[in-house]
Order: sequence, then C-alpha cells, then structure tokens
Amino acid sequence: MSEKIVQLNEEVIKGQIKELVRGSVEETLNELLEAEAEKLTQAARYERNEQRQSYRSGHYNRNLTTTSGDVTLKVPKLKGISFETAIIERYRRRESSVEEALIEMYLAGVSVRRVEDITEALWGSKVSPSTISELNKKAYVHIEDWRNRPLQGGRYPYVYVDGIYLRRNWGGEFENVYKCQYNFVQK
Repeated sequence: MSEKIVQLNEEVIKGQIKELVRGSVEETLNELLEAEAEKLTQAARYERNEQRQSYRSGHYNRNLTTTSGDVTLKVPKLKGISFETAIIERYRRRESSVEEALIEMYLAGVSVRRVEDITEALWGSKVSPSTISELNKKAYVHIEDWRNRPLQGGRYPYVYVDGIYLRRNWGGEFENVYKCQYNFVQK
C-alpha cells in the first residue's frame, strides 16, 4: 500500500495569499470610491432621478502603494461637482503606514539606497532616494520641534555618563576595556 505524500510550495502559497489580500484591498477601496460618488451625486450609476446633483464622466486610474502592495484605484470623474474623496488625500501616492515605515527604516540607520531595495522587496515598487529624503525632512521638522519645546514642571532628574576605551595587556594578550563613570543628579 503506497502512501500519498503531499508537498506544498510555501513561496507559491505566500505569493497567492499576498495577491489575494492586495486584490481584496484594491476592490474594497474602489467600492468605497463608488459609494462616495453615489452619495455626492445622490444617484447610482446610470440612475435617473430628480435628486441627482451631478453626472458621471468616467474615471481615471491612480496608483496607491499600500502595505499589501500597489493597488490601482478607479477614481470617478464627475461633471458639475468636484470629487474630493475622504479615503485618500489628494496627491497622496502612499498609505501613511508605508511612509511611517520608510521614516523608521531611515532613522534606524538603514541607508537610502538600501531602503529603496527593501521597499521593492516588501511592496513590489521602489521608492526613490529623493522621496525618502523628502519624507525624512518632514520627520526632522517634528523632531526639532520636540527637542526645542519648552520644558514645564519643575525638577528633572538627569544622569551624566562618561566613558573611555582603554587598551590593556592581560598576560600577553591585548584587549579593549571600557571604563565608565556616571553621576545621578536630582534637581
């Protein structure tokens, strides 16, 4: 009696699941855009009624990078009314969590070129080094605001730390020894 052996290719399954999630995100966002357009026009697509505010004039495609991958949004065009969606900000090309991840990678010491490679591996599209630099400029503004904020309250404990590496000879072997000195001050 022979036993049946089932083998699973984990990479293929992961790829299919990732594509399923990406497709689901794309479909959901497009349905939300359609619902917003219906609410603005006060009529469904191809519906004629007296409450109708505007007419549809097709749609245009817009790419958005999400944590699930690149999605293509079909943004409705309307005649007589401007379509401003609450789903994504105007001119935004990346989900905010993607931007936060880019900033965190850079602040953690990952080089701009390496961030470019990581984004391609994670989300399937490269983010240019200039885009990363622009995002980091925005982050540094907030960091500087926080660093230069006025301190209120009263007493702040702080620690002075000073250290030095010394090269010592122990039994014919040289090794680096760290000498540390610290003071704790409560004012």
